Amino acid sequence: MVAKTFQGLEDVLQEELIGLGAINVETGLRMVSFEGDLELLYKANLCCRTALRVLKPIVKFSANDPDELYDFVRDMKWEDYLSPDSTFSIDSTVNSSLFNHSKYVTYRVKDAIVDHFTDLTGRRPSIRLTNADLQLNVHIQDNRVTISLDSSGEPLSKRGYRVEQTEAPINEVLAAGIIMKTGWHGESDFADPMCGSGTFLIEAALIAGNINPGIYRENFAFEKWPDFDAELFESIYNDDSAEREISCAILGGDKDPGAVAIARKNIKAARLENNISLVCKPMQEWDENERDGGTLITNPPYGERLRPADMETLYRQLGETLKFHFQGWHAWILGYKEEHFSAIGLKPSVKFPILNGSLECSLREYVLFSGKYNEFKADGGSVHNADFNRVSRPKTHHKSDAEWAEETRPFRQKGDRKSKERSEFRRNDDRKDFRRNDFGGREERGDFKRRDSRNGNAGFKRRDSRDSRFRDSDDRSEFKRRDDRKRDKPTRGGAREINDRGPRLGEEHTTFSSPVFMRTRKPWKKNRPATEDTED
Repeated sequence: MVAKTFQGLEDVLQEELIGLGAINVETGLRMVSFEGDLELLYKANLCCRTALRVLKPIVKFSANDPDELYDFVRDMKWEDYLSPDSTFSIDSTVNSSLFNHSKYVTYRVKDAIVDHFTDLTGRRPSIRLTNADLQLNVHIQDNRVTISLDSSGEPLSKRGYRVEQTEAPINEVLAAGIIMKTGWHGESDFADPMCGSGTFLIEAALIAGNINPGIYRENFAFEKWPDFDAELFESIYNDDSAEREISCAILGGDKDPGAVAIARKNIKAARLENNISLVCKPMQEWDENERDGGTLITNPPYGERLRPADMETLYRQLGETLKFHFQGWHAWILGYKEEHFSAIGLKPSVKFPILNGSLECSLREYVLFSGKYNEFKADGGSVHNADFNRVSRPKTHHKSDAEWAEETRPFRQKGDRKSKERSEFRRNDDRKDFRRNDFGGREERGDFKRRDSRNGNAGFKRRDSRDSRFRDSDDRSEFKRRDDRKRDKPTRGGAREINDRGPRLGEEHTTFSSPVFMRTRKPWKKNRPATEDTED
């Protein structure tokens, strides 16, 4: 199986899967592959905080062009997954010079599945873009094709607790991944003084209480599979034996009363209102020096969609508040522009590149202490974070042709059987002989006789039932061409004379050429909305 995630969170997802009992866990770029049974598939969807979706491969093969792709997919035994009354959707990811566009791949796979059922039953399943009965994922790397069942449906980042949101909320999976990346698991206090819609606060509470993030979702795609084990999933869903009491303080706030109201609604929807303290006040009024340290994680505005009057002033005030009012804390700031980090005025101990939607952001840690750095260091303090995993792009192993051939071996028999049948059908001797026409030359076909009814035109008679208008008539001599058409007939070897039959225009309507140059309009394209939200 394969679990998808954000770049930079692969190591966190790997640890989650190992904790759930997965074996042969390997990290790749924005994904983690693993092996396990049906129970692990259910757990990965319900329990993983940093997985975007979980895929179950059903076939792997090689295809060098769209026709080979179509043939193999059409030969698969799709009746094991679908019926003509079902609906399905396809999501394609293509990184290959052999296939021009991912949408074309989607169309070819769709046609192959539809034609399979049409040939088999005379009926076909329908396409449904949202909430389909079966959701397929097609991944093509060069000529290597993997078709998987999407067991998640909607991305797992859509937990189900967010009933309202501010203008630019951060993705739930990204928020949970950042918290776990810092190493915080609820052993100390947590704060987000710019909480927005409250995503960091809710994810922190779920981590502190070891509450499965999937319990708020209405459904998963695997619940519509033919082999869905409702009893097994119900036992996993209702098992809260691993949950623990939230003993740390989780503090949140925002200077915007509207944002605080939205965060309070989301916290209540997650049933965590007793575990999260929420206030409406600006960052400058926070003072948490009396607390015995903690972890602060916040996502200030970047100035892209949220535009405070003075971004430099905002980040300078953030740095001053951290330095004087959060002494003993570890502050983690997710930012976008280098000049904003410079305005904070503190030296970071960690710089970690991370993608926030389409923006290349940076996650930076600031170790906060009172007094001067030399005194802090003399007392045994250190700003170095040796435990943080700074690998932002995991090493990937490109499988050799031999490894790929071995990996596709379990899927070959399904395709080879029908491909063989198809090839035998194409090599049918009767059809081959007919096409090649082995009757010999014309002299060897003396026994062939044309039907009498078609032997020349001597015995041919027009049916009397046909309209007399179409019969040969002796009255053709009476036909006369109109005089006006006769004048237009060109003389042999000459050109036809064209008469101006249009209306006459007066001199006041004389045509003219405009000196204005009209540019050709380019086709308008609607801007596609960002798939992942970027700011909180």
